[in-house]
Amino acid sequence: MITPEIVNDQYIVQVANENHLRLAETICHEMEESAKARGTGIAKRSPIYVMEKMLEGKAIIALTLSGDWVGFCYIETWEHGKFVANSGLIVHPDHRKSGIATRIKAKAFELSRKMFPDAKIIGITTSLAVMKINSDLGYHPVTLSELPGDEAFWKGCSSCTNFDILTRTNRKHCLCTGMLYDPEEHKKEEKTEKWNFLKESKLYERWMRIKERILLRLKPTDRSRTRPRKANPELESVA
Repeated sequence: MITPEIVNDQYIVQVANENHLRLAETICHEMEESAKARGTGIAKRSPIYVMEKMLEGKAIIALTLSGDWVGFCYIETWEHGKFVANSGLIVHPDHRKSGIATRIKAKAFELSRKMFPDAKIIGITTSLAVMKINSDLGYHPVTLSELPGDEAFWKGCSSCTNFDILTRTNRKHCLCTGMLYDPEEHKKEEKTEKWNFLKESKLYERWMRIKERILLRLKPTDRSRTRPRKANPELESVA
């Protein structure tokens, strides 16, 4: 059982249930508005889909102690439970930069480990903030080839403005970075030095800028006519 958590005497973070079905439409609306504001193409989710996740016990919701909606995240499985993705992370604008996103992600990670203890937990993002959260949970950057090969998994990227990069490189490269938590590898980490995000973040940020310049470059004859597209700041919601 995943125990509800009180955060800063302001919020409660817990596994969503039938009592939260009324919030599904509000959550989906905020997901869509957030994607529009960032200029990204994260796949839309319907209120029915979000309700299903709540009823299946595969979603985390954050509320104020008075019951107002604060944030949400759900989990999806791929390749018959071999991979688990913590997807659709969204926080109400009035509560961003409060640290609640970190607590929601941590609780979604805990739920994933509880329900699918042998699964590899994955995420795709260009956000250094999300990478920091993932790193603290034990994720490591990986090549895209280490993520699910399921066509349905990658279909979720089709509405992203940078999907053409993914397709023309045969899913080898993109502006997003794949991250993965492997429970088997994690058992060995105690004997080796862990990947230190804070130590490597400046170098990694520089690499991401170089990668963006390379991957957004089209054919020489097209460069003068084409402006680079804005990178998707977070695409943890896949499929």
